[in-house]
Amino acid sequence: RYEYPWQGISGIEKFILTLGSRLDKNEYIEIKENVWVHKSAVIASTAYVGAPCIIGRGTQVRHSAFIRSAALIGESCVIGNSTEVKNAIIFDEVQIPHFNYVGDSILGFRAHFGAGAVTSNVKSDRSFIKVRCGNDIYETGLKKFGAVVGDNVEVGCNCVLNPGTVIGVNTNI
Repeated sequence: RYEYPWQGISGIEKFILTLGSRLDKNEYIEIKENVWVHKSAVIASTAYVGAPCIIGRGTQVRHSAFIRSAALIGESCVIGNSTEVKNAIIFDEVQIPHFNYVGDSILGFRAHFGAGAVTSNVKSDRSFIKVRCGNDIYETGLKKFGAVVGDNVEVGCNCVLNPGTVIGVNTNI
């Protein structure tokens, strides 16, 4: 259990390994060691899927997508052309369809990233990332933390979300 969502960032890999070994073998295929893909998911032959990873029902991993490692990807998602995902939880129906980077982040249900939108996950001075909420500042204890993006959020083309960004539900950027 975590008090804040960013506390789960460092536990994604372990969670995937635990969950993956428990998945229904009638629905999920382990396509290589520690990479589980639902039988209805479609992965382009030019995509790379690193371990550990779980890809859910009906998800599309398109041409030249790069799922680097530690990615938990839900149902009916689109991981698109030249999109990189690393150490992330991607909830159901998320679309990150082209030229995106999502690292050390959590994307809520039906979040959508326009072309070129990215989560920046390291501060330029390499210091620990803090999260601001109103007048409060929370120390995350993390040097790598991209964003927590709420349900039904639209992130427009070429937006860069600074490290530690938290975006509430139904927001348009």
